[in-house]
Amino acid sequence: MAAAGYRGRVIDFSSPSVFKLTPVDPGAVYSQVAPLLIQGEQLIYAFKTTRDFVAFTNKRLIAANVQGMTGKKVDFTSLPYSKIQAFSIETAGNFDRDAELELYFSGLGKVRLEFKASSDIRALGQMISAYIL
Repeated sequence: MAAAGYRGRVIDFSSPSVFKLTPVDPGAVYSQVAPLLIQGEQLIYAFKTTRDFVAFTNKRLIAANVQGMTGKKVDFTSLPYSKIQAFSIETAGNFDRDAELELYFSGLGKVRLEFKASSDIRALGQMISAYIL
């Protein structure tokens, strides 16, 4: 959860709006994320809910919270991998069909994301490991 000093400035990751993420082609969100990318940064994975999405690049996680009825206002939260102290993945099981990713960020705390069982959570974990280890 976001630390008190960050409240109101980052997405509330306890909100159901960032849960049950479904994998999508990264190209589906590229036009929204492209203005935020720095030189050499590449979009690798993308996951969406009905309106919101989470994008994983080779440098950070970008969470987009679409606001308002028209959806024209979007709050982007950038979480660099360099600030990850630890993370855990939980694969989908027989009874619990969702996978989970918990990331522990220095100065921010825990960020928890739930993914549909169709998500390759192991590949996501391997990618994060490659950038933080």
